[in-house]
Amino acid sequence: MKIHLDSDRCQGHGRCYSIAPALFTYDDNGQAALIVTDELADEQVGLAQLAANNCPEYAIEVA
Repeated sequence: MKIHLDSDRCQGHGRCYSIAPALFTYDDNGQAALIVTDELADEQVGLAQLAANNCPEYAIEVA
């Protein structure tokens, strides 16, 4: 599984990097950015899904 981030939808709420700082960071404008761009490790999938579920803009997809 991989994380897909639609940066055009991101509004910089910061929930993703608060929930999963090992997977997300933020850029100079406060927008989310991915740290992990490869396949997720099994232990990362749950955190990635939690971050996706908490994104108010639905900018994160785990597939």
